[in-house]
Amino acid sequence: MAEIIQRDGTWTFDGESVRIVPGRGKGIHPLREGLGERVVPLRALAGISFEPDRKGGRLRLRLRDGACPVLRAAGGRLKDAADPYQLAVEKDRGGVAEYFADEVRNALLIEQVPADAVDGFLLPGPAVPVAGGGGDGTASFDGETVRLTWNWKAKEVKTSGGPVSFPVSEVAGVHWMPAIGLENGHLRFVRGDGTAPVRAAEYDLYSLDLWGLSKKEYTAVLVAAAVLVRLPGAAGRTAGPAQIAAPATALKATAPAAPAPAPPADDHDVLLRRLRELGELHRSGVLTDDEFAAAKQAVLKNL
Repeated sequence: MAEIIQRDGTWTFDGESVRIVPGRGKGIHPLREGLGERVVPLRALAGISFEPDRKGGRLRLRLRDGACPVLRAAGGRLKDAADPYQLAVEKDRGGVAEYFADEVRNALLIEQVPADAVDGFLLPGPAVPVAGGGGDGTASFDGETVRLTWNWKAKEVKTSGGPVSFPVSEVAGVHWMPAIGLENGHLRFVRGDGTAPVRAAEYDLYSLDLWGLSKKEYTAVLVAAAVLVRLPGAAGRTAGPAQIAAPATALKATAPAAPAPAPPADDHDVLLRRLRELGELHRSGVLTDDEFAAAKQAVLKNL
């Protein structure tokens, strides 16, 4: 097991999943704090990296496209501090971060987890009830009903009618955009068949107008993600067992049982190094798919 404990949070890897517990205090971004603990299965990962810098560095988990509803809802618009799959590493813990990254990489290599996109979510959405937003109001979702409550900054067209509530079954889509520069952001719920004219968020009864004046506005993406996983269609469903079968299981069923030379069975480091070398030879085209599968199986028997 590998573990790294920092003020920014704690990451633990047990060979099958990465458990992420965000840190506490005013230095932790409200989005990460609101999302809470995450358990990321190995099959949802596309890679990991450690990027050292003068202050220490940053661990980054790279998830397979479509695996996480929060990242899907954010659409690549999260800042580093808000990204739940990044960890700020202190200056004297770079070695631990490198070791952690190596352990995850080795597991991905051994299990041959593909890095391509997935058809359904491999992680759950934020726990409900969930609330977030800012700007001219707050959005909340209890798993069945979306509710928009306005504050004193909202336009009269919104405040005159009071809070707006509607069932998730009436939602055709949800879109989150943070404020960028002088442009306001929004949390927009598309209802009906989605063909109605789009109004500016400040006048739209089914949108929050986000001004970008507080980090807490980023919590609106948690509401978007919680709704997204409950929408009909492939993009809003969590992948079932048939869709997320472990790659190692499929490989064992098809790999030929051909013998191949392997390092001594009592040298764990040599075996892992041999696996990395085999992976590089496979990626460069020196080994065919069948040759790589057979050689890897021989090494794994000794591991």
